[in-house]
Amino acid sequence: MRLLILLALIFFSCDNNTATVQPSAYRITKTVTYNNINVDVVIDKPALNEVDVLLVFHGTVMYDSSIITAANNTLDKFKGILDRDNMMIVSVAYPQENLLLGDNIVQCEAAYLWLKNKASQELGITVNKVFLGGHSQGGYIVTRLNTMHQTNGVIANAPGPLNLVYRCQLEENGQVQSGAVCTKLENVYGTTTSNPNAYFQRSLLNFTDGFKSDIIFIQGLSDTPIQLYSWPTFKQDVLNCTNCQNRQFVEIVGGEHGSLFESPTAKNEFNNFINSH
Repeated sequence: MRLLILLALIFFSCDNNTATVQPSAYRITKTVTYNNINVDVVIDKPALNEVDVLLVFHGTVMYDSSIITAANNTLDKFKGILDRDNMMIVSVAYPQENLLLGDNIVQCEAAYLWLKNKASQELGITVNKVFLGGHSQGGYIVTRLNTMHQTNGVIANAPGPLNLVYRCQLEENGQVQSGAVCTKLENVYGTTTSNPNAYFQRSLLNFTDGFKSDIIFIQGLSDTPIQLYSWPTFKQDVLNCTNCQNRQFVEIVGGEHGSLFESPTAKNEFNNFINSH
């Protein structure tokens, strides 16, 4: 009889006689909404009911039919370098195909605001610290979000595009192959020669101050020439910021576009950053 009573106390709460729900681990894809803006996210939750969260953003894809795959791949990459297993990772499948570059900041912000304000209730958990992480265009996204909202810290790997005036002018002159990003911009704004300001306003070089949280940038120094052409200017502009929280740069000699996920030095700095915040 005493054994039966003990088992009952383990599985049932004393005050309302309902079963105690044990925390479970899962990965799900979910459409979330904030301020009437919908966006899909992939949620990888550990078997805990109280978590810190890493909100991550993938790089450029050509078609929106690929963004769920990109979100899963990016989640796996960040999870693979994270040295702790008690963080929830939420990967945002933000749209790109039918938008001008930068306009998807609306969906990305909605994902962050959902996580900050609604996720705890909807998922039945407690969200504590929130970090942002992004690769390539995802690094562009998290850098911009850092000018809009305060978090516990931001990690940006090879963020870009840094300079759309330079990049799109190369395409216009036939020096590099044309791509969807610049083609869509030209269809709306004309060429970089006729309307350079419109291109600059969407470049990451236009978002180098007002950082509300500490941020770490990782950049491989054997990345593409287009990225490295504007990297010294971007770095100096960020370092010159007078209204920013702490900024840290980790440059990987010989590192390529995915240095955060490939370099032991970058991985260590990534984890040190999160664990120190």
